[in-house]
Amino acid sequence: MTLVAGIDSSTQSCKVVVCDADTGEIRRSGSAAHPAGTEVDPVVWWTALGEAAEAAGGLDDVAAVSVGAQQHGMVCLDSAGQVVRPALLWNDTRSGEAASALVDELGGTAAWADRIGVVPVASITAAKLRWLADAEPRNADATAAVCLPHDWLTWRLSGSTDVDDVRTDRSDASGTGYFSAEDDDYDLDLLAMAMRGRRPAVPTVVGPSASAGRATTGAVLGAGAGDNAAAALGIGAGPGDCVVSLGTSGVVSAVGDAASHDASGLVAGFADATGRQLPLVCTLNGAPVLAAVAKMLGVDFDELDRLALSAAVGAEGLSLVPYFDGERSPNLPEAQGALQGVTTRNLSSANVARAAVEGLLASIAFCLDRIAGQGVDVERVLLVGGGARSEAVRRIAPAILGKPVHVPTPAEYVALGAARQAAWAVSDAEEPPSWSFGVTATYEADHTPEVVERYQVAQRLTFGQ
Repeated sequence: MTLVAGIDSSTQSCKVVVCDADTGEIRRSGSAAHPAGTEVDPVVWWTALGEAAEAAGGLDDVAAVSVGAQQHGMVCLDSAGQVVRPALLWNDTRSGEAASALVDELGGTAAWADRIGVVPVASITAAKLRWLADAEPRNADATAAVCLPHDWLTWRLSGSTDVDDVRTDRSDASGTGYFSAEDDDYDLDLLAMAMRGRRPAVPTVVGPSASAGRATTGAVLGAGAGDNAAAALGIGAGPGDCVVSLGTSGVVSAVGDAASHDASGLVAGFADATGRQLPLVCTLNGAPVLAAVAKMLGVDFDELDRLALSAAVGAEGLSLVPYFDGERSPNLPEAQGALQGVTTRNLSSANVARAAVEGLLASIAFCLDRIAGQGVDVERVLLVGGGARSEAVRRIAPAILGKPVHVPTPAEYVALGAARQAAWAVSDAEEPPSWSFGVTATYEADHTPEVVERYQVAQRLTFGQ
């Protein structure tokens, strides 16, 4: 039996799964925590990977390994391969003003969308590099190469210290703000613009099934992927499938063949991990919205579900706009959450719980509409992530989204997608291996567009958008 390993280095933790290359069956697994915060020394990721791998029984016996990781993170390396400063993570919003400046300098959102399919917001790597160039010019001067979390971890697995050996894949590169998923190439003039004329080296892009080198154990290194592309691969998403992931953030992505060029900048023209396109809309606020409301109500998640499902559809007029930590879609990095429509009659724990679930899902409906607006024919909605474990979310989602919602068996889909890519890298096949993707439950409900309409009114009252 051939074994392969998949690594998920997320915002919160590192997870490792070791799978049968032919079937995808998980043979062993392990995990380790990452620290909180929006910037972190990448060495922490490496330490956590080692701990997670050890908990999974080690990687010495695997034929191949791939890394899926959080997108957009800015990892700056000097000429000796040392980290210049702590990495800025995707959810660090200090680069909001830098993103706006970049948009203006190129001539607006439509110019960016036309050129590379992605418009800078605070999370995009190019915006973080502009922030670096302006706020820390000495660190910008010291940056000989810039890469992403999955690139850096793959490079560390190889044992190389030469920045010319850093590799990436098109899915992760497409989230930088200086790579076109449609052209499959960097736009280095945009990188130089972001860095105020500096031109650091960027990782070589390898194909979806290609090797990024070998690990120090001798295992083949897969190309790796951004977390959303890895999750789509791990769940078996294909053309026409829309994956809604409720994790730290809320992400809506759809597998297709046409590249996105959204002039509003909300739909990012990302690539997937198979050679196709993955137009994507991301919110900053996902499952932590439910955690915050549960904490405020003094209940656990099961009780939050019970409360939400006991309340009437529409929470008797309460609407929660869940921009607790700023927002990316729409682009409001300084926004805060809002509870609208409060009266002496409707302010109850049950209605607040229901409004939290409906508000979170209404923000996802906003994203789904934007994906459809790019000509993507969504045939199936797949709901994954920590938020999908909520019974209230599962039962209310089809009512808010207006479509049946399919919920696969909870699993570490980013790590599984990375493992599937690793198996592909040693298969010499044109397509990734056919793995079993577990049992999927289907949820249906009557569409409740009035809830989304009330949410939209609350959003406009609060933010004028």
